[in-house]
Amino acid sequence: MARIAVIGAGMGAMAAAARLAVAGHRVTVYERTETYGGALRRLERDGFAFDTGPGLLPLPAVYRDLFVKTGREPLEACVELVQVDPSSHHVFADGTRVSLPNASRAGVVSALEESLGADAARRWGDFLVRARETWDRSRRPLLEEPLWPNWRVLAEREPYPAVPHRKLLRTRTAGTLAEAGAWELRDPRLIALLESHALAYGLDPRETPASAAVLPYMEHAFGMWYVRGGMRELARAVYERCLARRVEFRFGAEVAGLTEKDGRAAGLELADGTVAEADLVVAGVAPGVLDRLSRGTRVRAAGEVPAQRGTASRVTVALALRGGRPEGTPHRTVVHTDDREAELDSLSGAPVGLPPRPTVTVLRPDDPALVPDAGHEAVTVTSVVPAGTEESWDAYAERLIAVAERAVPGLRDRLLWHETRTPADIAGETGAEGGAVPVPALAAAGGRLLHPANSTGMAGLFTAGGWSHPGGGLPHAGMSGALVAGLVVEGPEFRGSQ
Repeated sequence: MARIAVIGAGMGAMAAAARLAVAGHRVTVYERTETYGGALRRLERDGFAFDTGPGLLPLPAVYRDLFVKTGREPLEACVELVQVDPSSHHVFADGTRVSLPNASRAGVVSALEESLGADAARRWGDFLVRARETWDRSRRPLLEEPLWPNWRVLAEREPYPAVPHRKLLRTRTAGTLAEAGAWELRDPRLIALLESHALAYGLDPRETPASAAVLPYMEHAFGMWYVRGGMRELARAVYERCLARRVEFRFGAEVAGLTEKDGRAAGLELADGTVAEADLVVAGVAPGVLDRLSRGTRVRAAGEVPAQRGTASRVTVALALRGGRPEGTPHRTVVHTDDREAELDSLSGAPVGLPPRPTVTVLRPDDPALVPDAGHEAVTVTSVVPAGTEESWDAYAERLIAVAERAVPGLRDRLLWHETRTPADIAGETGAEGGAVPVPALAAAGGRLLHPANSTGMAGLFTAGGWSHPGGGLPHAGMSGALVAGLVVEGPEFRGSQ
């Protein structure tokens, strides 16, 4: 039995803690804030409750597996999972609207045919077939296995089977998501639908590899799920599973540095000067934080994927509305920008400022637990912004509300109050510089969207969470916990679940 110190109580770190405790280790989690969950936070006021982090769960099988492997009670005995249908409603710049069914390729194609026409529907259906092939090619090395030592193979190989495109006497194939949309989908509304999956992570589709096709595929293939009571309930369930497995939590315990002995991680030094000895350390923190804790000691192996610094963050506006949620309201509506270039330029780092009408995601859960009574509705509006952005957030919130009115008729007349969560709030909760949000691992692009391995250049030190392999997003964070547990229990020969 090893003593294992875990830095941070985010979802990936807690997933690792629960699995390691079941394997017989003595696990203690040190969290600098007063609560668990990382980005899965909740805002409560006047009987209203709002998720301020991820609002939906793709690929719930990751957390089902966690609960199966760590106890008798399955996930569904600890939280109520609801498959939202439609999966999403889209409002395009030209006013066209379409609702896409959950986890049904045929249903999605049928819905697109009704709203956008048979040709557009056929193109999207063909794209999903190519996206599935991309998923099949990249699923194991990117999600289910520790990062390959020869990770450059993943960096150089584009798994998306692009359709040859003839232009100016040359035949080319799409290397970016934007090229796949322009050459293979053609319809600007389909392009907006495709690119919105990259935009959700602050990725510029003009620079994002075509392998990002797996993002819409995951949604269409495995569905989108909501946790009754709010997504914070998923964090509670994982935390309680850790407690049931006798994981110890120390909140308000800021870690000041790693301790080392004979080239191995030997524990933690806390901000109050105390030292917590450990045989192994799992760090569930952002790369800048890990660099600071290592105090100049090299924790990345030579030739390893460089630690990824996030470039995008999110702004979330919580809206308390008078009047109940109308029957048949979609859970999620994406209102697409009418100025794609301005939005993409703002995310690329160009000094153009935030767009006046960005793409926004409007979440309207059908959940009595989030409102004081049936005569009110809790709504969140989210937009992606560059990490570290300094802005007049009150004014920007008014912009988002104006865009959201396209999804919520009469919004301003119903508005009781609103609160805004900014990149600075995310930075305070997660420690990520500028409030950056990690992206999922993607193949190609020279490895720019891969994440460092869960094992490190320092013996006895592992990393979990969105900033390590396989990257950001709730499913990926849970997978990182499984990979760390496998590497600790089985050693470096661990190759993932079969």
